[in-house]
Amino acid sequence: MVYRPYIPEDFANLYAIEEACFAPPSRFGRRYMRQLVQSQEAATWIAEDDGRMAGFAIVVWTQRKSEVTAYIQTIEVAPETRGKGVGGALLGRIEESARLAGAALIWLHVEAGNAGAIRLYEAQGYCCEGRRENYYPLGRAALIYVKRLEGAK
Repeated sequence: MVYRPYIPEDFANLYAIEEACFAPPSRFGRRYMRQLVQSQEAATWIAEDDGRMAGFAIVVWTQRKSEVTAYIQTIEVAPETRGKGVGGALLGRIEESARLAGAALIWLHVEAGNAGAIRLYEAQGYCCEGRRENYYPLGRAALIYVKRLEGAK
């Protein structure tokens, strides 16, 4: 598996994974996804297996008061590639990008029923700090996970 930063030529394959992972109304729109990957306050990492995109992850960061905070927009792994450690490897890369951007804290929402993702985040040191009802379409709840990043700039 090769991990590398996103380039504009990746967009069609990236969005194909979005379509494979999420059905409407849970899917990000093309315009919003394009805004995310083009943002100067974001990093997008790509996982490739033999030249084929296997997954991606997007993190964005914002300056709040005197602290930079990062938010994981999404980590998506193609269905045929799941269970091979790709999600964890992408998580490590977006955490490092957030650290380099000066983030001291990284957080995310995860669907309360997504046991696989919850296991991944907890194994990587994320702590559940809340729940938000009706966050996702169709009334699904989200858990809020947070992690302090060591060694942030």
